[in-house]
Amino acid sequence: MITIAVLLEGVSFSKMMAQRYALRRVSETENYLQLKTGSTTNEWSLPYPVYQLQCGDVDGDGKEDAIVGVIKGSRFFPEVNKRMFIFKNVKGKIRPMWLGSKLGGLLQDFRLIDGIIRSIETSGDNRWFVAEWQWDDFGPAFIRFLIKDTDEHTARETFNQ
Repeated sequence: MITIAVLLEGVSFSKMMAQRYALRRVSETENYLQLKTGSTTNEWSLPYPVYQLQCGDVDGDGKEDAIVGVIKGSRFFPEVNKRMFIFKNVKGKIRPMWLGSKLGGLLQDFRLIDGIIRSIETSGDNRWFVAEWQWDDFGPAFIRFLIKDTDEHTARETFNQ
């Protein structure tokens, strides 16, 4: 059997050693987050569609973390939607920091800007909002709305600023 893999990569160079997160796609629903440090590679199975990989220092410890956007249901919110997982490097191994079920509303997209997670989300009545989140021990903690109760176009303009 031939396996075709596509890699999405985020690169970080810390003072101690180079590390690189990558996403290895085997199929639409068979993905692996990879952490390459020196000559070793560690993988974390992601058996869901993955729509995004971003890297940056989420928790403020000076090390790059990986934020992966997946599409799945969760225990508390079983409807299949976009979710956000956050991983970190612990002694060369991928470890989950947060396997998110939900931020505020229905997640449409996210970006990491200087350690702040910016999300664009919708509410149940199809109103759009853009929020910012910061790491707080267990997961992302709400900081503020950049805009709320707006249309998609205005929300996307705000999200992309």
